[in-house]
Amino acid sequence: MAKRNLTVQLDEDTIHMAKVLAARRGTSVSLLVARELQRLVDDDHRYDEARLRAARALGRAANRGGPTWHRDDLHAR
Repeated sequence: MAKRNLTVQLDEDTIHMAKVLAARRGTSVSLLVARELQRLVDDDHRYDEARLRAARALGRAANRGGPTWHRDDLHAR
């Protein structure tokens, strides 16, 4: 996949600390940001997939008893 640039504005203190962190890890600020953003995107994608699987599983679940009434049945208005 082709790479593109992204501009991000941060305060000076955050930029300084990000540079220090990147140096400690032997990498660049750009790579730190790219990895973190990729992790966030991947986590969000996995969450969406899990939510869809759960919804499908609930849709296939057999009725186990439980209440058959509705709130309006219990409260005359």
